[in-house]
Amino acid sequence: MGWDALSLVDAADDRPLIERRAVVRGGFYEMQARTVIERVAEAAGVAQGWGVSPYRGCVHACLGCGARAGHRRLGLEAGRDFDERIVVRPNAVARLRAELERWGGQELAVGVGGDCYQVAEERYRLMPGVIGALAEVGVPFTVYTKSALVLRDAALLAGAGARVAVSIAFVDERIRRAVEPGAPTAQARLELVSALVEAGVECRVRMAPVLPLLSDAADQLSATVRRIASAGARGVEAVVLRLPPGTREWYVGWLGRAHPQLVARYEELYDRAGLPSPVYEGRITGQIAQLCRVYGMGCGVPEVGRGEPRAAQLALV
Repeated sequence: MGWDALSLVDAADDRPLIERRAVVRGGFYEMQARTVIERVAEAAGVAQGWGVSPYRGCVHACLGCGARAGHRRLGLEAGRDFDERIVVRPNAVARLRAELERWGGQELAVGVGGDCYQVAEERYRLMPGVIGALAEVGVPFTVYTKSALVLRDAALLAGAGARVAVSIAFVDERIRRAVEPGAPTAQARLELVSALVEAGVECRVRMAPVLPLLSDAADQLSATVRRIASAGARGVEAVVLRLPPGTREWYVGWLGRAHPQLVARYEELYDRAGLPSPVYEGRITGQIAQLCRVYGMGCGVPEVGRGEPRAAQLALV
């Protein structure tokens, strides 16, 4: 069946996209990707403009994850469905190899649609193929993860010259349990940073997302930067919470239940696109930059490869 015919079939079927195209296997939703190199939304808060995500959705269930809206385009909700209905792209490696043949060569982000080393990776093992494909053509890339499973591929990542960015926004376990209920503890992630550095993998830490009025106090920021430095990270990239559509409703709904007195202040801090006030963001990132200098670490967005991509932004899946 040609693509034109397939489009006609899809148009006549009003079921959600996930129900039309997915095969449910072992609790995961398998969907064949039409393209895997895709635009990264500004709300993701990452340096790279294009990325690869073998998985969509994430069991870490972080309330402030900027990728939540992607589930809506599959006919799923951006809240609990994102946390529990994980979409796997079994052909991700094959598609990536094909698309890299016409790629411009600039750096890619890996794992921004869902942690690429979450539980699904234990079963599907897509990442060794992704790393191999990128290494073969010499495309620089950064892997975004919170999971210690990345250590399985440490030798591959080091050999490919890849960068790993581990998210550690705060070290207060009470906050972590509330807003990142499925994620590893901050201590586990600090130990992961040390292990990656020891394995020869370039490792940065994303202090992301810093939560306004919850994890942005001076003593909280200082404690987090100090422990990141002790773990051996090369640098820190600070990102204040973004609240794009999909994420905003889920996070603010929780905020209204857990901290109703803060909702009005959040409404003042965020614009309609879900971006924080530049004045507030500049103050927080400035404080973190100063702390990084005290502890001898680099701070800020790492340099990424430039150039216009030759791959088009294509399908949603």
